[in-house]
Amino acid sequence: MTGFGIYVHWPFCAAKCPYCDFNSHVRTQIDESGWIDAVVRELEWTAEQQGAARPIVETVFFGGGTPSLMQGTSVARTLDTIARLWRTANDVEVTLESNPASADATRFADYRAAGVNRLSLGVQALNDADLKMLGRLHNVAEAKEALALAMRIFDRVSLDLIYARPDQSLDQWRAELTEALAFGTDHLSLYQLTIEPATPFATLYKTGALHIPDEDRAAGLFELTQEMSEAAGRPAYEISNHAKPGSEARHNLLYWRYGSYAGVGPGAHGRLDLGGKRIATQTERLPERWRDIVSRQGHGLIEQTEIWTEDAAREHLLMNLRLAEGLDLAAYKARWGTAPNPRHIALLQEDGLVRLEGSRLVATPRGRLLLNSVIAALAD
Repeated sequence: MTGFGIYVHWPFCAAKCPYCDFNSHVRTQIDESGWIDAVVRELEWTAEQQGAARPIVETVFFGGGTPSLMQGTSVARTLDTIARLWRTANDVEVTLESNPASADATRFADYRAAGVNRLSLGVQALNDADLKMLGRLHNVAEAKEALALAMRIFDRVSLDLIYARPDQSLDQWRAELTEALAFGTDHLSLYQLTIEPATPFATLYKTGALHIPDEDRAAGLFELTQEMSEAAGRPAYEISNHAKPGSEARHNLLYWRYGSYAGVGPGAHGRLDLGGKRIATQTERLPERWRDIVSRQGHGLIEQTEIWTEDAAREHLLMNLRLAEGLDLAAYKARWGTAPNPRHIALLQEDGLVRLEGSRLVATPRGRLLLNSVIAALAD
């Protein structure tokens, strides 16, 4: 079983980072109660679509934007609404993303009391010069204070860092990752910096004002990340995510195992199983427009499209091969009635890019470096 989760998008930030292409918006004033009214209405509409035989909610994720700008009462009202509309698992995982600049002891305690049991802290760098370059509002000292606070209040804490930053050397990243691993969080999300279109970094990169590591250095940084995390007892269970065994992010696993999830809030995406059909959903991105649409029709969806079996199978393949556990070929065929071409698998094996572990197809360390090519070959 792949489970069911709910993603709640909070689109507001105190500032927009120059590398970020997420649906985030800076606002000086927010009618928070009114926004939560709209979230509640969209949750109610989603539950109504699923009917009486609603799945059990196994994970909830508050993403953004900066959800740690929310009041504890807003988080509590959202979670109370979910509990009213769905049954929730006894061990439901509830994650909230936070920035160090908005970390607050009272607010964190309120989140915990509301039902949040996992915090994901976006530190991004452990030196002040790079934090400034990345547009972050905190410094290293504030990041460490926020992390210590989070680890006192929440049982599970994830630390996010970005590497392959401009002019970053292997030795610099080794020292930084050594420090990060020593903090003792059960989970780390370690992302390579990518230049996303229509961001300030994209403009700087295009004009030559921003230099990021070339492919060889980026590959070296990636390999170092895998080696150090593995040695510290936090192996990669997904390309960019590392955890102590048993501390993997269940909400993210739900995505990568191609489970079903509702996306609520401006610009949120979902994958729902309704009436035997796989449905892709997306809500209006602009926050004010989303709220207006919800007030008129009970939801902010601008897309609700059936995903045909062939496309769903391809999506599943793309997501699942990111995982260290690989793709269970038998379960995949049982679900979709198809399987990757054995000849293509054999060719990838010959090239040392994949291996078979029983019925599981797993990308090798070299295959993970070339994962897009591996997926393209298997999806052909």
